[in-house]
Amino acid sequence: MNPSFRKFALGIALLGVAGLAALSWGEQNKTDTELRLESATTVLNSIMNAPEKGIPEEVMSGAKCVAVVPHMLKGGFIVGARRGRGVATCRVPGGGWSAPAFFTITGGDWGAQIGVEGIDLVMMFMTEQGARHLLDAKFQLGAEASAAAGPIGRHASAGTDWKVNTQILTYSRAKGAFAGVTVGGSYVQPDQDSNRVYYGRAVTAESVLSGKVKAPCSAEGFLAAVRGAKVQAKDKS
Repeated sequence: MNPSFRKFALGIALLGVAGLAALSWGEQNKTDTELRLESATTVLNSIMNAPEKGIPEEVMSGAKCVAVVPHMLKGGFIVGARRGRGVATCRVPGGGWSAPAFFTITGGDWGAQIGVEGIDLVMMFMTEQGARHLLDAKFQLGAEASAAAGPIGRHASAGTDWKVNTQILTYSRAKGAFAGVTVGGSYVQPDQDSNRVYYGRAVTAESVLSGKVKAPCSAEGFLAAVRGAKVQAKDKS
């Protein structure tokens, strides 16, 4: 593909997705953040209701952080683009989970795809190094943090090397189908506006995800979904 045309096509794809996302990508209020938490909770519960096609127990029980992007827009013409807002929680000392921290994800990938669709994205941070990236001002999946499509099923195959070599396992759900997905090249960074309006003050991703900030009552549904997934995985193993 001609380099100039490729840049032009990528620009068109990004503008298209940005235009479609404009209504949900503007300034956030507390209702917006609470709705995002509810949507993320629905995604996690749906995964656990389909254990044969969901995230394997070994992945669920071993994750250091869980991040969900409900209704992420993905689209493109010749090239693709992504844009979404998500929420994450990490393990804290004592075996619990931190208050939720909000983040954004943007980026593009090459591929023969036409059209736009909303997908649910789930990212499982499997190593301490991978989890620390959530505290960065900005990081790129596949560059600063290794990411790969996660295995599907009740149990991960013993022959796969995900446990050794991959910091982040990624999954997507579109039109009811759940599968591993590659999102290399996407940028992840804290959603400072959403964190501020949700907690009523300026907070950092580090203070939230390390357990220094108390989780509001409205976060309990999301955290219960994460705890339920972990308990379910351990009970079945």
